[in-house]
Amino acid sequence: MDLSSNGVPIPFTPELFGPLRPSADLLAPRDPAALRERLHADGYLYLPGFLDRAEVLRLRGRYFSLFPPGFLAAGSDPEEGVFSGRMPRGVPAYGVAGHPAYAFVRSAPFDRFVGNRSLAELAAQLLDADAEMLPRRILRHFHRGTRRASRAHVDFDYMDEGSPHVVTLWIPVGDCPPRTGALVYLEGSHRLAPEEYEPLRDITDRPGDRRQICHDLELTARALGRRWLCADFAAGDVMVHLPRIVHASLDTTTDAMRLSVDTRFVRTGDTPDPRWLKPWSADDGA
Repeated sequence: MDLSSNGVPIPFTPELFGPLRPSADLLAPRDPAALRERLHADGYLYLPGFLDRAEVLRLRGRYFSLFPPGFLAAGSDPEEGVFSGRMPRGVPAYGVAGHPAYAFVRSAPFDRFVGNRSLAELAAQLLDADAEMLPRRILRHFHRGTRRASRAHVDFDYMDEGSPHVVTLWIPVGDCPPRTGALVYLEGSHRLAPEEYEPLRDITDRPGDRRQICHDLELTARALGRRWLCADFAAGDVMVHLPRIVHASLDTTTDAMRLSVDTRFVRTGDTPDPRWLKPWSADDGA
């Protein structure tokens, strides 16, 4: 399997990749203490089938239905999200005002989806306190040919002006195996001191942004002596992770597009980072 991130190849070998550990066994019956223990042990929770697959695919279809003709492959269904290979004229840059993603994160169907009570209950159990979702909910959309992906980073570097008691819920809105642009997590990296990966920030394709650790995932894995953990994510799966685990995403190289949602929860009463208190826009700089 050929993989890359931001156009930089990374071999799919046992030396560099391993499987995420599923934690769905802790959901039925729900064991909040065991879930918290697993989250802090691994830095993440991989919860296959946590959401209703049909509901997730309906959201996918609603989003891709917003694009003009010619964006989706001829004869395909919006729920499939199959890229035609060309972007129609007149579509603004991704995620800014006028682009479908900008309007969608402000829509009633999106609010209903992220407002699913099961997500809020899970976050509260993991934070061991009442929890509230931050208003900046992100919609990520990648298609083949863009060579654009999330560089290795930790979430807290993007929200360090508020409470450190944060959990991120990443939801693939559609099936998302590695070649479709899945998230990958650096094994045990939530236990690393920032000083251990600080030198990697000098090896970057974005020298103006020190929040990102590195765009080269093979170099990151070898320098830190850890594997990237991955899975064949499916619609309905949910990933939870701590704010200090190193993670990234792979390039989308399939005809099926990568669509996902990021939501973050903090303990009620904590002071959140103020940059996360307004709706997301791809050009908001947060």
